[in-house]
Amino acid sequence: MKVEIYSKPDCPLCEKAKRVLLDVQRRVPFQLTEVNIEEDPSLLERYRFDIPVIFIDGRKSFKHRLDARELENRLRRAAGTAVAPSPDAVSNKVPKD
Repeated sequence: MKVEIYSKPDCPLCEKAKRVLLDVQRRVPFQLTEVNIEEDPSLLERYRFDIPVIFIDGRKSFKHRLDARELENRLRRAAGTAVAPSPDAVSNKVPKD
């Protein structure tokens, strides 16, 4: 599985997103690539106000903020290894007769 983060230097949101990516990568393996949008004028024009942008296997998945739990869920779904919810979590959402 391939994850790309489009970012640029001196971007606090990008740094935070990278920390989340590295943390999740310890639990869910994936290939991480960082793309500096300042190195490509077309990327800079396209993403200047939207970074960080996270792509999972080429699909735009996150913009601006990155939540570790949601990232992990999306990675597991993309890999086909989603974990079923616990019975307690399901029973709390099923209406009682």
